[in-house]
Amino acid sequence: MPMPQRPRFRLLLSVVLLLCVGSVHAAKPPPRLEDPLQATMAGEFALQAGQLDEAARQYLQAARSARDPVLAERATRIALLANEDALARQCFDLWQALAPQVTVSRQAVAATLDLRAGKRRPARRELKGLLASGDDGWKQVLAALIGAVGQQPKLVVSVLGDLVDDRGMPNKLEPWLGFGGLAQRLDQPALVERIVKQVVARFPGEPRVALLRAQLLREGGKLDEARSLLAGLEDAAKRSAPLRWSLAGEYDALGDPAKAAAVLAHGPQDETSYTQRAALLDKAHDAAGLTSLYEEAKREATRPDPNRRLLLGQLAEVLERHDEALAWYASVPAEPARAIAQLRSANVLFELGRKQDAFDGLHAMQSDALIEDDTRRDAYLLEADLRLKDKDAAGELDAYARGLAAFADDQALLYSRALLWERRDDIPRAEADFRRILVSAPDDVITLNALGYTLADRTTRYKEALELIDRARVAEPGNAAIVDSYGWVLFRLGRNAEALDHLRRAYALQKDADIASHLGLVLWAVGRKDEARRYFDEARKIDPDNRSLQRALQEVGA
Repeated sequence: MPMPQRPRFRLLLSVVLLLCVGSVHAAKPPPRLEDPLQATMAGEFALQAGQLDEAARQYLQAARSARDPVLAERATRIALLANEDALARQCFDLWQALAPQVTVSRQAVAATLDLRAGKRRPARRELKGLLASGDDGWKQVLAALIGAVGQQPKLVVSVLGDLVDDRGMPNKLEPWLGFGGLAQRLDQPALVERIVKQVVARFPGEPRVALLRAQLLREGGKLDEARSLLAGLEDAAKRSAPLRWSLAGEYDALGDPAKAAAVLAHGPQDETSYTQRAALLDKAHDAAGLTSLYEEAKREATRPDPNRRLLLGQLAEVLERHDEALAWYASVPAEPARAIAQLRSANVLFELGRKQDAFDGLHAMQSDALIEDDTRRDAYLLEADLRLKDKDAAGELDAYARGLAAFADDQALLYSRALLWERRDDIPRAEADFRRILVSAPDDVITLNALGYTLADRTTRYKEALELIDRARVAEPGNAAIVDSYGWVLFRLGRNAEALDHLRRAYALQKDADIASHLGLVLWAVGRKDEARRYFDEARKIDPDNRSLQRALQEVGA
């Protein structure tokens, strides 16, 4: 699959690339450090180098010395990420001793540890407590179950079945949708059917039950059947805004953003619906649809508020009406829309060839303490992106270095820097940045997939890559990028027939140059060269300069 990008809407600012430290070495037992500051620094250095087990031990030592529950929690999460369950248990016990008050987050960690250790009864007790803890307790249950899938898949399935049959399940549809999705991803059709029957009985006449079935069909690769179910909901969606948004989300997940935008076009419109329609049409590369939306948004507002002015500027920008875009952006009067307009103006100035004006504006934003932190952070991201477009390698790296100095451990900056190191073939530094994200967000699907794909594509650590991609796949089985990553690591493992099945499914979900290139390479490897050439041609039409395509063509000599 492609080096995964965080979801990106060209009209709104997002994330792209860079920064670093160290290479990965075999972990050694750390010396005993009585000074908690020294131990914390040693743990951070180990973490940045990708030495997770050593980092967890150093943080555990720091927590013991300082009697600090926050450090103990950090040590626990790092040890879990490293799959060092015995060490994680030590860290957890200290965390619990230092902060005896029960919290939802600690209950979830306890459940994960118990599941990984095969302790069914205490795990069920923790999970049932989470379900009873409030509206979002079921999300913690899902996270705990997913965290143990790799170590105890049969136990996870059994416990999930127990929870579904238990009377403690919330009487809300969302948890049932989540549990049904997990059962589908674990390839448990009988359990899926039990969940669907309960949903139908509990929520009679609820259109979202059909959405659940469509989601399960999509995740099972039955795209035509899923589409047919969704079509039957379109009339009802015209009368219900929540259903309309859910239906649009499913169409988008099916790889049809244009249809999703058409669904959202029904009913009263506001800034949220206009912005989402614009994002979907942009994703579909539908210039005519964007032009029509631009005219509609102008027509429907006699006195555009700041958000509408910002949206109109973004639409004009993507339609390459640069002067109109600058005029709209200049007319945005108030924060936070004003700051976003300044960012987008810098992008337009760059496209017009006024590069120094663009960079001067971004530097001013980066040093303006009155601007919100996220927007200042975005100014560094945009500067790095523009430096990349300008082929200024040193300037790009400097932008990320300054950004991370101002916003240490920011996930967007770390992810972007990791992509920069991958592009520059510095895989140890890319891995270190990905792992720094996973320490604070261990279930971040995009980062799990990115790191797994990187290890599969650029190293021989295929088993480790498969474990990471499997974690992402369980969370989002219908994500084309993740399905592609899974197919790619199977190919690296020599499982070509399975790889082909998953790569074909990924391409059905999203016609992407990287996926087409991978599919072509696998077809070439199994001797189906004419079919491979067709996919290489498809990749060339989508993106002739695609890196995966160039590498694939070089590898096969085509």
